[in-house]
Amino acid sequence: MKGLVLAGGTATRLFPLTIVTNKHLLPIFDRPMIYYPLEVLAGMGIREVLVIVGGKGVGDVVELLADGSHFGLDLTYRYQRGALGIAHAVGLARDFIGDDAFCTILGDNILRGEPLAGVAAEFERGPWGAGTLLYRVPDPERFGVAELDADGRVVGFEEKPARPKSDLIPIGVYFLRPGAFEVIDHLAPSGRGEFEITDVLNHYIAGDGLFTRTYEGHWTDAGTVGSLLRASELAGADHGAGRLTPPPERPVG
Repeated sequence: MKGLVLAGGTATRLFPLTIVTNKHLLPIFDRPMIYYPLEVLAGMGIREVLVIVGGKGVGDVVELLADGSHFGLDLTYRYQRGALGIAHAVGLARDFIGDDAFCTILGDNILRGEPLAGVAAEFERGPWGAGTLLYRVPDPERFGVAELDADGRVVGFEEKPARPKSDLIPIGVYFLRPGAFEVIDHLAPSGRGEFEITDVLNHYIAGDGLFTRTYEGHWTDAGTVGSLLRASELAGADHGAGRLTPPPERPVG
């Protein structure tokens, strides 16, 4: 399995913190934000990771992470021009992914407390074309929201609805196979002008092609000032668990 971290976007909800820098370089407790999704992928046993960059501070992201060897990772980079949505960013990974299954993580997602190696292995062994982790939140209108039937099965996802049909959201961890690229090729932009990952997930609901598990650890995004603070509190409470840190003197180049 390969990994994909999405670290582009303009992060206007974090202005003025992000006027001159990339959101994913902001500190979460004692490390840059982008370390955390890389930790999650490394914990799955993934070593080959593509980082999608864009917006401010692209060179700073590359300077910080370099080739990833000091983390035990092999990093590649691809540039996304403009805020065209998560599904568009995933589509840029086609050549990198090849024939492998892969896990995509949004660069502002902080997960603590439940390792995902077993979940990744279950998806990779199974018949599903796509998968995601679900989590209950108090403000689902900020996210894609899951709609459930009477038996608790997911029957659809709606992106940032004004009136959410549940408090259960797909967090920014998506398991996919190469067939997802053909799905992305046929997407139309949403009313927000973006290619939505929820449209990709909806495609796989028919025929039981979607893998879902409720995440039992702790999760937050860090896309607003309030959630940035919550992310630091969460990371601080779990200080030292699964840390991905470079050696004290990182080699140059």
